[in-house]
Amino acid sequence: MTHIPEFLPHRVKPRQILFVAYPDMGLLDATGPQTVFWAASKAMEKRGLPGYLRHIASLAGGLMHTAEGAAIDTARMTDFDLADIDTIVVPGSPHIVQVLDACEALIGWLQQASSAVRRTASVCSGTFLLAQAGLLDGRRAATHWAMCDMLTERFPAVEIDRDAIFVQQDTLWTSAGVSAGIDLALALVEQDCGREVAMEAAREMVVFLKRPGGQAQFSELLQSQTQGSSAFDELHTWIGNNLGSRNLTVEALAERARMSPRNFARTYKQETGRTPAKAVEIFRLEAARRLLEDSSHNIDQIADKCGFGDEERMRTTFQRNLGVAPRDYRKRFSR
Repeated sequence: MTHIPEFLPHRVKPRQILFVAYPDMGLLDATGPQTVFWAASKAMEKRGLPGYLRHIASLAGGLMHTAEGAAIDTARMTDFDLADIDTIVVPGSPHIVQVLDACEALIGWLQQASSAVRRTASVCSGTFLLAQAGLLDGRRAATHWAMCDMLTERFPAVEIDRDAIFVQQDTLWTSAGVSAGIDLALALVEQDCGREVAMEAAREMVVFLKRPGGQAQFSELLQSQTQGSSAFDELHTWIGNNLGSRNLTVEALAERARMSPRNFARTYKQETGRTPAKAVEIFRLEAARRLLEDSSHNIDQIADKCGFGDEERMRTTFQRNLGVAPRDYRKRFSR
């Protein structure tokens, strides 16, 4: 049976979503969530229920050029009565520092508008605009992983969750980099319309319905490739393909890297910031997390596939790094 939240049948009008536009905003930051609300509206209309009206507005209206070069036609913000707006979505920009310096009027509008609507959400570096407006002081927030340090430096009163895909704090929602806006929008749809509608929207877009926050924004392999040189990229790929081996010792890794064990251990720590043993542990942890989320393998099988040897050793690793047991992790994050 289709489950629709009890309050929905009493709604006769679609919810209105207002996307904020400004020069050099990120295109996908806006269009990703817009597409989610469009897909959700299709699902709701099939059920004979109201969906979403989607607007994009800027201070002056007219064509707004995105950072990627595309131009979007926008309405003027003054064309809308905020009493009619359900949710405001603020996209980010790859040039967010310059945007902050040039958008004093937009910040003022956000301060006023956020208190007049039910929810305010940001995508990627859009978190900076909410922070500049003073909306996130004393609150937890997410942003693009590469901008966390800058956000902390500029806005020390904001508590940064560096791992979260998105964060909800009362009526304020913030999300991580770019495509995380899709995850955020799906969560908003699930809150409004129920899980089945959110799932249908996700299927329409051929994306996963992501779990609530709390998961790393990027993989350990991607992180290792973006830190330092590329000297160990091939080794990291090999480790990822051989996690079930019990012989991922410093000696075995050094041989694979064509280095002496002593020189390898020293150079690896220098390049990556962690010891080879810790790196193998984290790669195994990440592989186990994926299997707990996406597979039906039991805990013992996952421990064996990922090279932990047994469930107890895997449990110890999860507790040490994540503060949660594998079984509890699966309950929270399994699809």
